[in-house]
Amino acid sequence: MRPEREPRTGEVSRPSPAVRDRDDDLSVLFGTSTALFASMAGPAHVLEAANPAFFTAIGGGQRERTGVPLGDLMPELEAQGFLRLLDQVYRTGERHVGRDTRVILGVGHRAREAYVDFTYEARRDTGGNVVGVRMIGVETTQVKHARRLAAEQRALLEQIARQAPLPEVLEGMCRVIEELSPDVIVSVLLADEEGRHLHHGAAPSLPAFYNQAIDGIATGEGAGSCGTAAHRRRKVIVTDIATDPLWDDFRELAGRAGLAACWSTPILGRDGRVLGTFAMYHRTPRAPQDTDLALAGLFVDTAALAVERHHAEQARRTADARERAARDDLSYLLTVSTALAGPLDEGQTLWRLAELAVPALAPLAAVDVVEAGRMIRVASAATTGRARELLASHSAVRETEDDAVARVLATGLTEVARRTPPGPGPWQELGVTGYVCVPLMDRERPFGVLSLYATDGASLDGHRIALAEEVARRAASAARNARQYAQRAALARDLQSGLLLPDLPDVPGAQVAAFYHPAGQGLDIGGDFYDVFPRGDGSWSFVLGDVCGRGAKAATTTALVRHTARAVAPLLDDPVGIVKAVDRALNDRSSQENNGFVTLVYGHLTPVDDGLAVELVRAGHTLPLLLDAGHTVTPVEAHGGLIGIGIPPRLDAVRLTLRPTESLVLYTDGITECRAAGTEQYGDARLLKALASAPARPAATDIVRTLTEDIEAFTNGRTVDDDQAALVVTAGEPSPRVR
Repeated sequence: MRPEREPRTGEVSRPSPAVRDRDDDLSVLFGTSTALFASMAGPAHVLEAANPAFFTAIGGGQRERTGVPLGDLMPELEAQGFLRLLDQVYRTGERHVGRDTRVILGVGHRAREAYVDFTYEARRDTGGNVVGVRMIGVETTQVKHARRLAAEQRALLEQIARQAPLPEVLEGMCRVIEELSPDVIVSVLLADEEGRHLHHGAAPSLPAFYNQAIDGIATGEGAGSCGTAAHRRRKVIVTDIATDPLWDDFRELAGRAGLAACWSTPILGRDGRVLGTFAMYHRTPRAPQDTDLALAGLFVDTAALAVERHHAEQARRTADARERAARDDLSYLLTVSTALAGPLDEGQTLWRLAELAVPALAPLAAVDVVEAGRMIRVASAATTGRARELLASHSAVRETEDDAVARVLATGLTEVARRTPPGPGPWQELGVTGYVCVPLMDRERPFGVLSLYATDGASLDGHRIALAEEVARRAASAARNARQYAQRAALARDLQSGLLLPDLPDVPGAQVAAFYHPAGQGLDIGGDFYDVFPRGDGSWSFVLGDVCGRGAKAATTTALVRHTARAVAPLLDDPVGIVKAVDRALNDRSSQENNGFVTLVYGHLTPVDDGLAVELVRAGHTLPLLLDAGHTVTPVEAHGGLIGIGIPPRLDAVRLTLRPTESLVLYTDGITECRAAGTEQYGDARLLKALASAPARPAATDIVRTLTEDIEAFTNGRTVDDDQAALVVTAGEPSPRVR
């Protein structure tokens, strides 16, 4: 190819008619396209033609002209190396391709960052000589920003998913938007529970005095952009704060902060509730572009997700706190009930009442009762010995109207005051600042008073007062029972302790867990039973069974079975012999005591090196199930007939070894025969499937939980018609050997 002559300075090489025709065609082709096209001539790269997209990209206005060197039209290209690339293409004739190239377009405050895919290629005349350079490109700025926006949003969503603190998420969101739109200042305000006030959420680029001034503003018409947007529940755009009436009350504040425009969008929850506002401020008056509104809409949704997640977490924590408080209250009341339920006389009961009240309810407590027409202080408690002595030495006087205890005895109503009690007493020395006096009632008549006293370090709130009244009610009931029915109550407790199922013990090398649900409402005992107890030689007995019938009468038979087994198990090594002893005990019952037949599974557990050795006998009961380490459930085949029917049963013992994490599952037919709302039974197949779905390497409690949850889901809360019981024995992991 013949080299082209370099023109003199100021000389412009003119392309041939063929070159001009081709460039005219390209100009027409790219005239309405979003692609960038420009044609330059000569070594000075004089701009001969360009499409509107090119002029729009470089800033428009005074730059929309041709016939001038590109370096004069866009002087910022020199320092960025683009003119050298044009020189290289013009000189060598070789094309240059740029991918996702960063370029600063414009100068000063009008400069902007852009990214472009472009090609520089030589323009040639009919003789093949280079006469100029042609540029074809596509601006990728929006694509790049969209990718960055997606990445930033994904990072925010990850923060939300891992439950990062809400202020951290909101501030990160503000900074992301401010980086994507450098002339924007972002603020997030959060609505209170009623949606009537907005509080500071995040605004890292606003002055601190401004954030403090608008923290807590009321929502409503004319309350700036944000307060109005929350009130209207739709976007509010103020292009000039200096003139817009919505900013009358905040114009001076905005001026001090250097704010001239504000666009606010309400953040709405999925239920339509106002969660807050998302605002974009500008320091010069201006209207939003479509990209600004799209950016706001995108991040408003993200903010709504973050705020709702925060509210859900707060609600969960509040619920957890309430649940913990309720559990604490229940635990305390159970402790009180247990402490008062023992074989106590009336004096011991009231003394224990005072002890239980301190410090759980108050730092000082006293109990006064009426005996033979006189008021007697029978108990006092305090956090220090000296305070107890002072409180014990004081006693209320029934005849005086100034004494709170006397008034409560007269009215039977609780009295509360946040002041020193009236009448004489060691109140100043004890530092008493308030009191509550609760009556102790016997058939709607007060026989005593529980008095609680607050000091400087404690207060008597409504919650403590309610607890005090409940404790007093339980204590009064216990005292009344102790006074009137002491012997009868003790006898009833002794009888009941023989009927109720015992707590499961800790078995070395094994985990045991049980499920028990008697049929009907308000029953604690029934015809199904289980028990686990030591035999005295290092082995353990286990039994689960079902008595014909249910309720208290059936429970007496279960007690007979359990107590007989416990009595003979240490004496006989053979499980068959023990079951036969139980059968004899059942057959020896009188006709009035006879409650029908019994089915059961009885066995022995012995820890061995590789797990648990099991020897069991099945007497007419449902087959035991073995859940192995692979979550396969298989029945344990064991043969034996019913007991307690007057016919000696034929019984065979079965031996097996539970390897570590394997489980033996015993259950009663009340589980497999329970029904859903229709006529379908739970059945053996569903039972096997539920057991197989237990977690990997399950503990005994995991298996019981899986089973009970599946039964509850099947019955959907329906009251069962038969007692249900299950007992799970799981072999524990082997202990490491000590070397």
